[in-house]
Amino acid sequence: MSTVNPQPLWQPDLQRIARSQVTRFQAWAAEHHGAPADGGYEALHRWSVDELEPFWEAVTQWFDVRFSTPYARVLGDRSMPGAEWFPGATLNYAEHALRAAETRANEPAILHVDETHEPRPVTWSELSRQVGSLAAELRALGLRPGDRVSGYLPNIPQAVVALLATAAVGAVWTSCAPDFGARSVLDRFQQVEPVVLFTVDGYRYGGKAHDRRETVAELRRELPSLRAVVHIPLLGTEAPEGALEWDALTSADIEPVFEQVPFAHPLWVLYSSGTTGLPKAIVQSQGGILVEHLKQLGLHCDLGPEDRFFWYTSTGWMMWNFLVSGLLTGTTVVLYDGSPGYPDTGAQWRVAERTGATLYGTSAAYVMACRKADVHPGRDFDLSTVQCVATTGSPLPPDGFRWLHDEVREDLWIASVSGGTDVCSCFAGAVPTLPVYIGELQAPSLGTDLQSWDPSGKPLIDEVGELVVTNPMPSMPIHFWNDPDGSRYHDSYFDTYPGVWRHGDWITVTSRGSVVIHGRSDSTLNRQGVRMGSADIYEAVERLPEIKESLVIGIEQPDGGYWMPLFVQLAPGAVLDQALRDRIKATIRENLSPRHIPDEVIEVPGIPHTLTGKRIEVPVKRLLQGTPLEKAVNPGSIDNLELLHFYEDLARKRA
Repeated sequence: MSTVNPQPLWQPDLQRIARSQVTRFQAWAAEHHGAPADGGYEALHRWSVDELEPFWEAVTQWFDVRFSTPYARVLGDRSMPGAEWFPGATLNYAEHALRAAETRANEPAILHVDETHEPRPVTWSELSRQVGSLAAELRALGLRPGDRVSGYLPNIPQAVVALLATAAVGAVWTSCAPDFGARSVLDRFQQVEPVVLFTVDGYRYGGKAHDRRETVAELRRELPSLRAVVHIPLLGTEAPEGALEWDALTSADIEPVFEQVPFAHPLWVLYSSGTTGLPKAIVQSQGGILVEHLKQLGLHCDLGPEDRFFWYTSTGWMMWNFLVSGLLTGTTVVLYDGSPGYPDTGAQWRVAERTGATLYGTSAAYVMACRKADVHPGRDFDLSTVQCVATTGSPLPPDGFRWLHDEVREDLWIASVSGGTDVCSCFAGAVPTLPVYIGELQAPSLGTDLQSWDPSGKPLIDEVGELVVTNPMPSMPIHFWNDPDGSRYHDSYFDTYPGVWRHGDWITVTSRGSVVIHGRSDSTLNRQGVRMGSADIYEAVERLPEIKESLVIGIEQPDGGYWMPLFVQLAPGAVLDQALRDRIKATIRENLSPRHIPDEVIEVPGIPHTLTGKRIEVPVKRLLQGTPLEKAVNPGSIDNLELLHFYEDLARKRA
């Protein structure tokens, strides 16, 4: 990594720096909390990680967080895992998300867009009324704080209402997108045993209607904990027997009642798959998400009441939860329910234009697809309202930065951001007051002591190392569901460096303070920001009688793409013809997710394992990325070293 200072691609002007919320916050925090008045963002960041308690107290005061009972102190225990934030405090996330209804009742809280690309508004007062009505009905159904509520829903206003009503009651929300197959959904929802399920009859994607009634019926059969099912007729069908009608539950004119819950009370469960076993059921808290998202959206994304916030996402990805939290800053959030490329590759730019988005977020893969498809957003769309284009899901390659700068606007703030489902936030990314360098994230986030470490735990500058966070963040999981002794949580992040969060990404922290992300250091499959464990793929594929064993690898490409080959060892007598390839892909599409269909299905003589029988994914990934065999793997730990030569040869041919 060169330490030479290149020219920035973009530099904020003095006016933008002065009016940004992070600049005003720094001046105020200097006056009231001892933050440094000078030294810009770098000094503010250093203070925010050295002085965690004054920093997070300043965040709660700056954003006027309403504690219904006061906290004893900001940080009761700072050990990781298990940090205790704002002990004694009570509050409610949904109450903060609906605050703008008090002052801006008739302005849009939500703009909902489908594949017609015509925005339909939901006002703050209407959103608040529906949440009030639904929360009252949920209480009447017997829902109590701590009960789980699940949604099998696309990115529609009803999903936001259901989440906020759940939080208002103090229950725990969890959702999956309706393109997930039944097995994928059940692997998630069965862990948390929901008592209420919100479902659609289907969804529209790519110009077609997709009926999901059979899947919903299977979910109802396989979730014995359910006491109520709520039907949302997106395709216009009748409610199935025993289901409640959405309209009947949201028609009353009732002010929402917000259950005041402890700061660490669970808000939602998100899922992030490891390489073995069921998806991790990650529990984050009402208070932790509230203050982390206020910081991230208000200070880093610079969002406020005048803004319109559009991020292309589905309800199965943490970015949907992050998008909904735009409401916390009084921002209008844009929900797009449809294909990212329908009716053409420029679809998302058209949505940004028609909704007047000021911050538009998408995936690096979409940016690179637009570049390949010769899309010209700045020429073909009026993007004059767009101040920032943000990307996540995978690192935005240098060509993506150049393309956005050349094809959208030269004076465009490009924010490549990186975080994780695990914290439902960003470790590094957007800072409105800093320059943007090609291929780099602007800086670590406030309150996040992000570092790059070598295997012995030594910090590295201008060298590739493991992404670690050395201090607690409020949105770190309070626990995993069904992990009573905390061992799975501990082993996921804290087994490499005791007491320090290791995320599983390779990063470089540059001598300028910017950050470069190099992709996953473990073998989780991360496609368009949606992670899936390889175990999910194996379970589906190996049900086919022709497949003896399989190995799936996800590899970040230099051009921003993502190559995901599936290697299969066939059963005796089986042939890998086109018909079998099609069946493998159909099995993954129907049982798991259309996003995780492999790019290639490749026959191999055998699958390599450790001596204890575990498939070796990371060493194979390294081989396919060009690492020499002797550096990619410990030969003494492999059951059949000869099998690795196949992957070594394949890497050589692809290069």
